[in-house]
Amino acid sequence: MKLIVNKNSELLEYLYEHLDMPKKRVKQYLVHGAVYVEDDRVTQYNYPLIAGMRITIDTNSRNLAKLPFEVLFEDEHLLVVNKPSGLLTIATEKEKERTLYHIVRDYVISKNPHGRIFIVHRLDKDTSGIVLFAKDERTKNQLQENWNEYVSLREYTAVCHGTPREDSGQIVQYLKETKTNLVYVARGEDGKRAITNYKLLQKSNNYSMLKITIETGRKNQIRVALASKKMPIVGDKKYGIRDKANRLFLHANRLKIYYPVIKKDILFETSIPNEFKKLISNDK
Repeated sequence: MKLIVNKNSELLEYLYEHLDMPKKRVKQYLVHGAVYVEDDRVTQYNYPLIAGMRITIDTNSRNLAKLPFEVLFEDEHLLVVNKPSGLLTIATEKEKERTLYHIVRDYVISKNPHGRIFIVHRLDKDTSGIVLFAKDERTKNQLQENWNEYVSLREYTAVCHGTPREDSGQIVQYLKETKTNLVYVARGEDGKRAITNYKLLQKSNNYSMLKITIETGRKNQIRVALASKKMPIVGDKKYGIRDKANRLFLHANRLKIYYPVIKKDILFETSIPNEFKKLISNDK
C-alpha cells in the first residue's frame, strides 16, 4: 500500500486520517516496523511529514518474531536491543501500549508463548541506544542488584550546540529534581553527585560531537551537565534551546557489563546514528 503525502502533518495522525482501517491496526503496522517513509523504516508516531513524501505500508509484514530495531545480543537469559529515539522504555499513565517493553514482550511471546521479559535498566524516551532485558527473574535481580559493580563502561555520543573550551574534561555536579520532574544543578553539595566525562570527537561551525562517559547514572544527567556548560544537546526540548531537530541527538552506543551467567565481562556496541554524522558534515 502506498500513499503520497498531500499536506504537512505528523505520521500517525496522517495515517489515521488517510487509511480506512481501525486505529489499533494502524498502530500495529507502525510499531512493528511495517511503515516506510521515503524507503526508510519509521516507528516514530510524531515523525514530521512534508507534502510530496512517499509512504509505503507493508501490509503483509505482521510477523512479531522480528523486531523493528536492531537486536545486539540474545540468548536464553538476556536480550539487548538498540532502542530508537522517541520510544518510551516502559509505560506511563499517558502511554501504555507503544513502549519498548511492550514491543519486546510481544516479540518474546511470539517465539515462546510462555516467555517472560524483565526490564533491567532504562533510557529516556528521547535517547536512543543500548537497553538490556532479562528473560528470567533471577538474571534481572542479579543485574539490577549489582548494577553499579557490574557495569564498567557507559558510553554515549552526543551532538551539542557550540564547542567546549577544552577538548576533554570532567563535569562534577550535584543534581536535584523539582516537583515537575525538572532536574537542575544544586548549590554546593546539596543533591545527588553526578560525574560526567566528555571528549571532543568532531566539530563544525555550530556543533560539536562528543564522546560521553558517565560514572553515575542520574536522571537526565548528561543533558543537564552539557546544558549547564552552555553546550545544550541538539533537539533537547527540555533543557536545551529551540532548534529544528526532530530528535534528541544523544545515543547510548557502548555498554560493558559483567554477565553473571557466563561469568565474564561482555561489551555491547552500536554505531553512531547517521543523522549525527550528517548534521556535523553538512554544517559548513
